Amino acid sequence: MLDWLNPVKGFGVTFHTMFKKVPTVEYPEVQRPTAPRFHGRHQLNRWSDGLEKCIGCELCAWACPADAIYVEGGDNTEDQRFSPGERYGRVYQINYLRCILCGLCVEACPTRALTMTNEYELADSERESLIWTKEQLLAPLLEGMEQPPHPMRLGDTEEDYYRSGRTAPAPNGAESGGTP
Repeated sequence: MLDWLNPVKGFGVTFHTMFKKVPTVEYPEVQRPTAPRFHGRHQLNRWSDGLEKCIGCELCAWACPADAIYVEGGDNTEDQRFSPGERYGRVYQINYLRCILCGLCVEACPTRALTMTNEYELADSERESLIWTKEQLLAPLLEGMEQPPHPMRLGDTEEDYYRSGRTAPAPNGAESGGTP
């Protein structure tokens, strides 16, 4: 009935936005902040003593729809301990030529070892530099952290280590003491 009115409405929207003043963004010099939940570059996290959180389970690689993640697990020994568990991620690579930054790998990680930062400047002129290795993805050592490999420092057992001093509720509902 009034089908002729639809194109007029469309042109009205076009003309309205065409003459609206939009501030110019001076991108390289002035960077706008990203949203808090922005999916940017990946980061492999560490425990508070410096050991890696990645246990080499390869679940992130299985969850990746673009097949952009490659993980090889390795076994920890008492002399060479990189993570608190039995295994660690010996080889870890993310191919940013394939990665679609969807975040499914972060959701699949059981130890919260993999997270995404707000960094978005990943472009480069060489293909080889867009395949990031474990050394590039690992979070930097903070004050008080020790460069792995080293023994576990946050408790005597793996359960103490993963709790990191938190207390667990006892079966009757009372708090039980945890290892600090």
